[in-house]
Amino acid sequence: MKKNLFIAFEGIDGSGKSTQVKLLAEYLIQKGHKVYTTFEPTDSRIGTMIRDIFNHRMEGDQRVIAALFAADRLHHLLNNTDGILKKISEGYTVITDRYYLSSYAYHSVYVDMDWVIQANSMSADLLRPDLNIYIDISPEVSMERLRKGRDAMEMYETLDHQVKVYQKYEEAMEKVKNKEQIVRVAGSRSVEQIANDIKVLIY
Repeated sequence: MKKNLFIAFEGIDGSGKSTQVKLLAEYLIQKGHKVYTTFEPTDSRIGTMIRDIFNHRMEGDQRVIAALFAADRLHHLLNNTDGILKKISEGYTVITDRYYLSSYAYHSVYVDMDWVIQANSMSADLLRPDLNIYIDISPEVSMERLRKGRDAMEMYETLDHQVKVYQKYEEAMEKVKNKEQIVRVAGSRSVEQIANDIKVLIY
């Protein structure tokens, strides 16, 4: 198989993406891949602004948030230090926790989805994932997981919002199904069962 894949994990909050990114990276390293894992929003200055808005340290209109994500994603792809395109050119398989499907789902709760898709079109033209892995959990399971061990919730972390994002993911995946490679994985099972399903998808 190709040694420098680009794989994006998607799902509503609490779906277990971060855990599965880590497990898949470990598996691919064992298979001889050079692997680079990353996430969005990034830890760049743009990404830090996004997190400040999420954590109520800074004000930001939903249109501003959507535009910041589009900018952060372009920087994620194009920066010359550890950008995704640079890593792929160096032979890495890159696995990201969220990519533009997240923007399509989360931002279109507030902003027209076609605008969000257009705002991210340059990123899509630069690099589409070889595979988008959507970990499917219900909004109710999402909230149960988010509440465990948390003192404070971020802006988007309410049941009402998770329901809307879940619906928007469905809408977005239907809209782009002819352009994107998307696989749905049932996320309410054990971590090991999910990881095994994902391994089968890759190898």
